[in-house]
Amino acid sequence: MPSLVVRPCRIGINGFGRIGRMVLRASLLREDVEVVAINHTCASIEDLILLFTHDSTHGPLSRIVHEPITIEETQSGNLSINGREIALISQRNIEKIEWSALGVEYVAECTGKFRSTALASAHVNHGGAKKVLISAPSPDAPTFVYKVNTSRYSDRTSSVVYSNASCTTNCLAPIMKVLNDSFGVSQALMTTVHASTQSQHVLDGYSKKDRRAGRSIMGNIIPTSTGAAAAISAVLPELEGKVTGISVRVPTTNVSMVDLTVATEKATSLTEIMDAFTEAARSDLAGLLSVEQEELVSSDFLGHSSSAVIDVKASKQLNDRFFKIIAWYDNEWAYSCRLLDMLTFMSNEEAGTVTQDVTTVPVKKMMEVVAAPITTST
Repeated sequence: MPSLVVRPCRIGINGFGRIGRMVLRASLLREDVEVVAINHTCASIEDLILLFTHDSTHGPLSRIVHEPITIEETQSGNLSINGREIALISQRNIEKIEWSALGVEYVAECTGKFRSTALASAHVNHGGAKKVLISAPSPDAPTFVYKVNTSRYSDRTSSVVYSNASCTTNCLAPIMKVLNDSFGVSQALMTTVHASTQSQHVLDGYSKKDRRAGRSIMGNIIPTSTGAAAAISAVLPELEGKVTGISVRVPTTNVSMVDLTVATEKATSLTEIMDAFTEAARSDLAGLLSVEQEELVSSDFLGHSSSAVIDVKASKQLNDRFFKIIAWYDNEWAYSCRLLDMLTFMSNEEAGTVTQDVTTVPVKKMMEVVAAPITTST
């Protein structure tokens, strides 16, 4: 019998932007991961600490911790969180980062720039890390969505670079898996009503992606393309050619919504579909999928750790084979939680140990946490 994990997965974060910072925050809620190094581009450690402890979207760090936390700069210029030192690097040439010398085994590639296997593999070939997980879609790396297709991971263990897909694919994939496994999917169209991201413009400008993507996010609803629906075939090959979709960017800072129109192969009802989602949320997709009965809005899902939260009241049925499924997702926090889930899964597979489910603090629990004081010194 394989043994339980006894040593945390030792992670290096490359890129300390929106996802990199959320990954570090989420790691503080877990015992199975340890961030030991961060490669960043902040001008100073004071800037880094401020960005980490104060966030306009997710609030102060004290919102998610249960106890007082001390963050300070060490004499060697590294970061200390409650006495645990995290090495800080500021190196734009990733071929020069010596991850193994810092004790890093797995790299979370969070810059959004090194998406291909050829580029991201520098963390292994030059840095000495064991494997890399890209926090974005990749044109050629094996793509995994935690608990949806990780049963196929053993077929790709020879790879050193993997993709965690996109936040939208992480929301859509568990929904499609439940629908296809239970009722069969004939075809589906998806629209993600997506919060704005850093790539968008505050004022009108030029975008290489498309003409509309360059327009100001401040006062516009912007239709644009998304690879999330097409990426489903990389996660669930049986759905190839059955799913496509678009993204509609809206002027909110976080939390997005998948609007899925789906035709099922089997005759069913919305009640039966919701029962299937509820059962999956209690079993195979626990911690990944949730079902919400209350009539909520986007801000209510801020800080929710589930990749997909099914909105029962907003979902609709036209006939016994045609449905609209609405699901919410915190495109920053939930995605960062899945990134850590996938990294620990990879570490456990490498070590031949049992992967333990770690449920991060649910949104309702987070709201009940008394704000703990954060002491910072530099």
